[in-house]
Amino acid sequence: MDYELKIVGAEIVDGSGRERYRGDVAVKDRRVVALGKAPGRASVTIDAGGLVVSPGFVDIHTHYDAQVMWDRMLSISPWHGVTTAVIGNCGFGVAPTRPEHRSLITRTLEKVEGMSVEALDAGLGADWPFQTFPEYLDAIEKRGIAINLGVLVGHTPVRFWVMGEAATERTATPEEIARMKAIVRQAIDAGAIGFATSKASTHIGYGGRPVPSRVADLAEIKALAGALGEAGRGIMQATIGKELFLDEFVEIFRATGRPITWTALLAGLSFGVGDHLQQLARSEAIAAEGLKIAPQVTPRPLNFEYQFKAPFPFEPLSLFKSVSAADTGGKARIYADPEFRRAFAERMLTKGAPAFRATFAKTVIGQYAPEPELEERLLFDVARERGVQPTCLALDMALRTRLEARFRMPVANHEESEVAPLLKSACTVIGLSDAGAHASQLCDACLPTYLLGHWVRGKAAFSLEEGVRMLTSRPAEVFGLVDRGRLRLGAPADLVVFDPATIGASKLRRVHDFPAGADRLVSDATGVEAVVVNGTVIRRRDVDAVDLLGSLPGTVLRGGRAAA
Repeated sequence: MDYELKIVGAEIVDGSGRERYRGDVAVKDRRVVALGKAPGRASVTIDAGGLVVSPGFVDIHTHYDAQVMWDRMLSISPWHGVTTAVIGNCGFGVAPTRPEHRSLITRTLEKVEGMSVEALDAGLGADWPFQTFPEYLDAIEKRGIAINLGVLVGHTPVRFWVMGEAATERTATPEEIARMKAIVRQAIDAGAIGFATSKASTHIGYGGRPVPSRVADLAEIKALAGALGEAGRGIMQATIGKELFLDEFVEIFRATGRPITWTALLAGLSFGVGDHLQQLARSEAIAAEGLKIAPQVTPRPLNFEYQFKAPFPFEPLSLFKSVSAADTGGKARIYADPEFRRAFAERMLTKGAPAFRATFAKTVIGQYAPEPELEERLLFDVARERGVQPTCLALDMALRTRLEARFRMPVANHEESEVAPLLKSACTVIGLSDAGAHASQLCDACLPTYLLGHWVRGKAAFSLEEGVRMLTSRPAEVFGLVDRGRLRLGAPADLVVFDPATIGASKLRRVHDFPAGADRLVSDATGVEAVVVNGTVIRRRDVDAVDLLGSLPGTVLRGGRAAA
């Protein structure tokens, strides 16, 4: 055979933004060897008449750091055409981790990323196959993965490695900072594509403590980012907070010369200075100066489905500090306390931040077993009918179900007229799918198919060529993934074959397929005909097309590229 795979009769959209053209794509030895015309025979041929073939989608903001140890397919990202993902975002991760610190890591991930600690413990096992960051990359490669991974080294595990539990309590000494910087440099030399950190007020760890990176001062963050500058490679990813935003990013960029991307520029929500329009204007001015500082944006509304046993949207409030530190029984006692209820009602109904109160007013009852007829109704409407305060009704529903009742609140990006300018800006990059995190609370791993179905086909806000570029070459360029994101001769054959007339993402559904029977929300893809990673078809017509116990084609992109 001349080729291992040939896709015939497709509309080729190459990821550059250039106009599509009709032709064939042929693959041999994991790479694209023919484009447009591909005479000869292939072991596998896909008839793509009426379909589009594009580069595989690149998801730069995921949290599969633990899941990769039990789910080699990295589901559900490949369902939606993702062939390359970046993990380690927001400064979180599972490496480096000393054996005695494993519970610190899993309890932190449980709190801040909405992961079940039972699932983490069952999935990771009692004896993790790594301690250091280089060993972690080796462990991923040894297990095998279906898609490609770029890995950021996270500030939180690095801080735990050096400081233990004190990492959540104090700033580091100069000697500790030097040790952390050496670990970051070791990670970069081993293949990390960058360093990630967070100062976000929402990032609250176990026992109501701030995650370790939030305790670090700017001097520490600059020093660790300095390891990238000294190595001359790598990107810094940061989740913003009051002490780490655009002024600080400019300072760090000028000191290191390394690109920075931050999470996230969202319509209707600001954890930094100014509203989203002011942040966008400042970001565009920074980009015009030639500084590579790219805000991450998302095309999806940010909806959180939460339970009061894990009240993630409210934990930044000082009122919830005692809640965050309490176990389930302690939380129930707090929720029943009249003084807490009075303060909660005051904060959410009359005196709190207007934007937060406005989003709370849009809360929907997601799941309530005692009265299922209330599900998908607005909390405020039901409260009005019953003559009670919405906050008290929510707490009563939580207590009646042992904190199992679910509520859904739009946190940001729910006004599409405000989202469009963020997506269209030349300085932004599509990110924040959070795939693998908040699994029981949201699912935005379907971001690529949603963008193409909703914003490209449904709203005609972008051409198909531009939509594909936003999902492929643009994120690859920002993150230094040098051999991904373009469909061209000699490039690794990461491909998606899809129907532009039907591509999209389904409504969310809840499944219980994580270790220990833990639940998660998933979205099914429509219109995705085939997903190809390094020349191997891994998905065909919504079904995995590889042996889940056999060899898989994904690779760790050390330093942003596959090994030669």
